Amino acid sequence: MQKTIATLAALAGACIVLFSAGLVALPRSTSTGLSEAPRLAAIYDTILRARFDDARIQLGRACPPAPTPACDALREVALWWEIQQDLSSRTLDARMDAATAAGLAAATRWTEREPNRGEAWFYLAGVYAPLAQWRILRGERLAAARDGKRVKDALERALALDPSLQDAWFGIGLYHYYADVAPAALKVLRFLLLLPGGDRIQGLREMERTRERGELLRGEADFQLHWLYLWYEDRPDRALELLRGLDAHYPTNPLFLQRIATVEHEYFSNHQASAASWQALIDRAARGAVSLPALADARGRVGAAAEATELGDPSRAVALLEPLIAARPAAPYGIVALAHLALGDAYAAARNRPQALASYERALTTAPRDDPDNVRSRARDGRTRARSAR
Repeated sequence: MQKTIATLAALAGACIVLFSAGLVALPRSTSTGLSEAPRLAAIYDTILRARFDDARIQLGRACPPAPTPACDALREVALWWEIQQDLSSRTLDARMDAATAAGLAAATRWTEREPNRGEAWFYLAGVYAPLAQWRILRGERLAAARDGKRVKDALERALALDPSLQDAWFGIGLYHYYADVAPAALKVLRFLLLLPGGDRIQGLREMERTRERGELLRGEADFQLHWLYLWYEDRPDRALELLRGLDAHYPTNPLFLQRIATVEHEYFSNHQASAASWQALIDRAARGAVSLPALADARGRVGAAAEATELGDPSRAVALLEPLIAARPAAPYGIVALAHLALGDAYAAARNRPQALASYERALTTAPRDDPDNVRSRARDGRTRARSAR
C-alpha cells in the first residue's frame, strides 16, 4: 500500500518532497537562489531531528529576513514530518489544514507581486507538495492529483525563471524516475494529467545531483531515495546505508531507527540486528536522547518483542510487552492492540495456549475501528493456530 501511495503521489504531483520541475521559456529572475538559505537549511535540519517545537520557534525568528512564504512552507513540512511519526493518527489533521491554507495564501500573493521571481513559484509548489502527500494518505487521491498538477505547473516556471535552484533537481529526478517505473494503471493517470514520460537512469542522476549540491533537501533526498532502492532498484544494502547515515546525523528522530529495524527484518531476515536496533530505540527513549520518547519506547518494545519471539526467547517478549500494556499509551495509534497481538505470538511460541488465546482476544477487542495495522485478521489467524496446536 505504501509503495502504491508513493508512486501515485510522484506521478500525480511529480514530487514526493518539496519540489519538481520542467523547463519552459520565461524571463530569468532578477533575484536568483534561495533567500536566507543557510538559515532555512538549519531549520530543515531541526525538522529532520524531529525537534518540531524548536523548528517552529526558529521559524518565528527567521521571517523576516527570510521570505514569509518560505517559513509558511517549512511550517507545513514540519507538520508533515510530525504526522509521519504516527501516520494513522488524525490528531494533527486540523492543524495541517490551517497551515496549508495560510501557506497557499502567502505564496500565491508572492507570485502575484513578483511573477518573474523563480523563488516565489518554488515556494508555492513547496506548499502544495506536502498537501498532496497528506491527501493521498487520507484517501483523497483525486484532490491530491489536482494538487500535484499545480505543483508541476508552478515548478516548471520556477526552474525556468531561476536555473540556480539546485534543490529542484531532486523533484525533477523523482518525477522522471517514477514516470518510468510506474505500473500501467498509474501511467494512464500520468497521461490524463498531461504529464511527460520518464527515464529511470536520468531520474537517479538528477536526484543524486541534489544530494551533492542542494541547500535544503539533502537529508530529505536520502530518506526518499531509500524507498526507491528498496522497491525498484533491488538494493536494500544501499537503502540501509542511507538510513544509517540519516540516523547518525539525526539520532533524535525515531523514524530513521525504526526504518533500519524494519529493513533488517523484512529485507535481510536479520532478526538479531533488528532486535538490536529496536533495543537501541528503547534505550534512547529511556535516556531522553530521542524526540517523542514515549512513542519511541512503545514502538521499540513491540518491535523488540516480535524479534525476541523470532529468536526463540518468548519470555523476553513478555517482559517487554507487559509494562507497555499496563501503561495503555494513547500513541502511537493502535499500539495497545499491536502489543496484545505480539504478546499472543509470544505465548503461542512458549506453548502457553490459554494465555495466547486470551491475548489474541484482547487484540481483537482493543484494535481501533479502522484497524490500519490489520490486527483483527492477524489475531484471528493466531487464535486459529493456537487452537489447533497440540
